[in-house]
Amino acid sequence: MEYRALPHGAEQISIIGLGGGSLSGTEEEMTSLLETAIENGVNYFDMAPSVAAPFAAYARAFAGRRQRVLTQMHFGAIYKDGKYGWTRDIDRIMEQFEWELKLLDTDYTDFGFIHCVDDWDDLYEVMQGGLWDYMIQMKEEGKIRHLGFSSHNPQTARYILETELVDMMMFSINPAYDYKKGELALGETGERAALYRDCQMMGVGISVMKPFAGGQLLDAKTSIFKRSLTHSQCIQYALDRPAVLTVLPGVRDMADLRTALDYLNASTEQRDYSVIGEFAPQDADGVCVYCNHCQPCPAGLDVGLINKYYDLAVAGDDMAAGHYRKLPVHAGDCVQCGHCESRCPFHVKQEARMREIDAYFSKADN
Repeated sequence: MEYRALPHGAEQISIIGLGGGSLSGTEEEMTSLLETAIENGVNYFDMAPSVAAPFAAYARAFAGRRQRVLTQMHFGAIYKDGKYGWTRDIDRIMEQFEWELKLLDTDYTDFGFIHCVDDWDDLYEVMQGGLWDYMIQMKEEGKIRHLGFSSHNPQTARYILETELVDMMMFSINPAYDYKKGELALGETGERAALYRDCQMMGVGISVMKPFAGGQLLDAKTSIFKRSLTHSQCIQYALDRPAVLTVLPGVRDMADLRTALDYLNASTEQRDYSVIGEFAPQDADGVCVYCNHCQPCPAGLDVGLINKYYDLAVAGDDMAAGHYRKLPVHAGDCVQCGHCESRCPFHVKQEARMREIDAYFSKADN
């Protein structure tokens, strides 16, 4: 397992986490699945299942392992009658939170998330109806270690980011949504990309939901693009976005867990998602998505990473500029051979791009 550090905290988060929305089976089967995930290094668990039954399995699997797991609890998802419900009623949310803490035999959640904020009226209710104040109070009391939220909408997400109180955001990221394909593909392509960059600049990590677009991208018959991607390609795509710390594939059973974990042993070729260049919209043409399909560079440049650090630095991320300067080979070392341009599925003019990047950092250094 690989881990990424939470910028505003000491937590090391596994790049493969676990979404609980599809978790099913007997309590024993779910417990075994969760224990297997933990033993394979998974430590980040989203706790918004579609029914209440998995909570008992969480309790059994986490017993004696509390320090090894990170919980992402949702304030607004309730399970009063055993089924998933959605509310902004503060009393019901408080009751649900205390129930989860008691069941898991813990006195805190690592991450407390406003559950699913997608429209402005709902956001207003969250901010003015007592929920946000309650969550801040829980953080002050230590019952929430880090504040966060889940959303599909970059506009409402940006509003919450600007409170400067959140350390984590759960967002739907996959090639379909990022390129304006699908019901939840909210926001323009550039707007979504800017959101990810701003999260990294602000030190807000991203946990990724819906990396497979609800499974649609995995089957050519259901794929919005009329051709399929693999689990590993989708996971790699999400992990390459700025600020992403972990991808949370929904798992139903042990077979799904094994499929998600297979990413860790996948080859570079198996993770290569550059095929999306064949079906990305025209406004994405000429934009580097850091896929590194251009590798290997004859001069040793990490072209994707150089582009990523540049985009972040231009957005105002001083840390990204520092990371760029620590690279062993820089944009100015480009020999203008055209190798990367001949392989780029997005037709990025990397030779000109390297000159632009070198000029930017050279000017900043003077």
